[in-house]
Formats: sequence, C-alpha cells, structure tokens
Amino acid sequence: MPTEIERKFLVRKEHWDLLQKPLPKHIVQGYLFNVGHKSCRIRIVNQSKAILNIKQEIDALHRNEFEVQLPLEEARNLLEIMAEGYIEKKRYEFPEGRFIWEVDVFGGNNEGLVVAEIELGHADENYEKPDWIGEEVTHDNRYLNTNLAIRPFKNW
Repeated sequence: MPTEIERKFLVRKEHWDLLQKPLPKHIVQGYLFNVGHKSCRIRIVNQSKAILNIKQEIDALHRNEFEVQLPLEEARNLLEIMAEGYIEKKRYEFPEGRFIWEVDVFGGNNEGLVVAEIELGHADENYEKPDWIGEEVTHDNRYLNTNLAIRPFKNW
C-alpha cells in the first residue's frame, strides 16, 4: 500500500491574489467515516470522475493510502446517503522543480481558507517554498480535510 508524505501550508493572500493561476479542478468530497486515524472519502472531480479513498494516519506527515475509481452515479449516491460531512474546493496545481504544489481554495462553509500541499518522497526531503507559501500547518489537525468537513473554517 502506498504511503503519502505530505506537508501543508497556508497561502499568503497578498501573493496569491497577484499570482497567475492555471485552470482549477472543482472538487467535492465527503467522508463516509473518519474514526481515530482512519478515514474513507468519496471525491468527485469536475463532476466527471469519482474516486474512493481510504487513508490511515501513521503520523502528521505519513499516511497509508488506497484509491480506486468509482462509477460517478454510485459516488453521488454514496455522498448523498452516507457522507458525514463534505467540503468543496478548487484545486490549482503549480509545478516547482520536481514537485507539484497543490493549492486548495475552499468554498462553502470553508470559504476564505486557502491551503497549499506538497507531497514528498521522504519526510526529510529538501524543497523550495515559493514566496506565496506562508505558515506551515501540517501538525494542526484543524486543517485536515476530514476535520474541515465537520468543523468548518467559518466556525473557528
């Protein structure tokens, strides 16, 4: 099973507003369960692709991860009937060297939150931060998508 190693950062609004952005992906995702260090989500991308994702947190940086594509209608039904909570976001991808920064601009109950993530090959891997990257929030569980689905940014 693949292991995801990811760091998460807030985005500096003053830099973000000036940045030329690629076309985003529109993402809606809901959680079928989020218990302890395990979660199961359904993600629909651009209303055309659906993915079932299961994660198990090892620590703040490492997660075991399993993904499989689902038929779109089944995914929509699962979200409608079984999701404990969901989030909406636009995802922008920015290649920087050998990495891709994924920037999520949240909507709905998380409106105003902009978070960047970088996936690494190992926890100590070196990378350069673009000037629009702000404070690291990898170890702040409030910024986990699973938590944003049930405790949205607008309620902080």
